[in-house]
Order: sequence, then structure tokens, then C-alpha cells
Amino acid sequence: MKKKAEAQSYEEAMANLQQILKQVERNELGIDQLADKLKQAKSLIEYCKEKLYSTDQEIQKILESTEK
Repeated sequence: MKKKAEAQSYEEAMANLQQILKQVERNELGIDQLADKLKQAKSLIEYCKEKLYSTDQEIQKILESTEK
């Protein structure tokens, strides 16, 4: 059973994205699988973007609190 993007760490999501990319580059997917993998990749990309944004916001708060 596959993990949902939200249940993964950023590193796991990136590893899954890299795996999907390799499968696409090697033409290892049929047309039905390709559509499903692209949907999965889109979800993983959205998760990674949100994770990066929230981590950036958290770092900014920490840096601001150390300047006071």
C-alpha cells in the first residue's frame, strides 16, 4: 500500500518523485499507469512545496526571535 504524501517526510516524498521520474524517463509505464503516476507526482510536488514554505516560515520566526 502506498503512503499518502502527507504521511511522508520531505525526503521520502522527494525519493518517490525521483522514482516516478526514472520510470517516466525509461518508458516503464503504460498509459494508464502514467496518468496515475503523474497525479501522484503532482500531489507529492504540492506537499514538498508546502513543506518548504512552512519550514521557511518557521526558520524566519526563529531568526526574528533571536534578533530581539
